[in-house]
Amino acid sequence: MSTTGIASDVIQIWQLDMSSYASVERFAARVNAELDRVDIFHANAGVASTKFSMVEKDEEMITINVVCTVLLFALVLPKLKETAAKHKVRPIFSITSSVVHEHTTLPQKTAPEGQLLAAISDKEFAEKHWDEQYPISKLLEVFFVRAFADEHPAPAFPVTLNCFNPGLCHSELGRDVTGWGFTIIKALLARSTEVGSRTLLHAGSPCVETHGQYLSDCEIAQPGPFVLSAEGKEVEGRIYKELLKKLEDIRPGVTSSFSA
Repeated sequence: MSTTGIASDVIQIWQLDMSSYASVERFAARVNAELDRVDIFHANAGVASTKFSMVEKDEEMITINVVCTVLLFALVLPKLKETAAKHKVRPIFSITSSVVHEHTTLPQKTAPEGQLLAAISDKEFAEKHWDEQYPISKLLEVFFVRAFADEHPAPAFPVTLNCFNPGLCHSELGRDVTGWGFTIIKALLARSTEVGSRTLLHAGSPCVETHGQYLSDCEIAQPGPFVLSAEGKEVEGRIYKELLKKLEDIRPGVTSSFSA
């Protein structure tokens, strides 16, 4: 800040616990009450857990990476829409996803109608397929973004929703991972935090074409084959429907913000 000349009060730090519905609701209420405008909202928080834990109503990674992220989107959307109308701009809500969404075809996809999220957070099943649990959380993010844009296309909706892959970066995301393998891979292949942040900046660029898109390496990219398959499309619709229901269970009426 000292080299840019920006005032010292421009950057603020607000408390937000993405493992808590109540914390997400408090944070969003503050956004809506205290901020005049929100042009870019980066939902960058995430977790890569190494062991099973239930948080709120779902497995920890599903709660933090997926449920609370879409809850946050629904809750701050009124401010983004207000910004669009008041300032004649197109705000962006961007979710940090990952290329690892390609590493799963969702082994729980045969779960009965309305039971996909419950199956994904089933302890016995999740532990049996633990290497896929983080990729599943990233897959669900991609599903939500695509399904939302299908239901609310860019010409009829004033806010852009996208997700992006920052690549493997030096960060605290894998802090609980043990073993030399990951350490060596990270040392050899991981991007610096600054290089990774360029993908975040790109995702926040004012571009209507990124609505509903998966971005990678600072460009619109194709998501994994399962996402593009007929089976993946069917599962996407089921996940989207269940997530909307879950949001309504958490905060009745919250999805009303999705209307244009």
